[in-house]
Amino acid sequence: QVQLVESGGGLVQPGGSLRLSCAASGSTDNIYAMAWYRQAPGKQRELVARITSGNNTNYADSVKGRFTISRDNAKNTLYLQMSNLKPEDTAVYFCNADFKSGPLNFGSWGQGTQVTVSS
Repeated sequence: QVQLVESGGGLVQPGGSLRLSCAASGSTDNIYAMAWYRQAPGKQRELVARITSGNNTNYADSVKGRFTISRDNAKNTLYLQMSNLKPEDTAVYFCNADFKSGPLNFGSWGQGTQVTVSS
């Protein structure tokens, strides 16, 4: 199993920056992709950014050029650097890890961290 703990959320003004972190523990060697999702009130959870074990990345169109996903394998930590934040970025941000256990694939979620963009 893989356990995930997010940190780094908070209140920031429009145009500001924030960095989220996600510490992974457990069977981290079996992780083949990690991602950030977000869920705003009354909306469905959506993919923000994803990174594979080969460091291939993809982003939601709404965050391209403003957010950067990265991972530090030595620290088993995933990051999301968010810049030029907008009020519409306000949401609970969740870390996700896709990992293998034998022939099967599983997903693990963190508890989420609140990001609020407001003046």
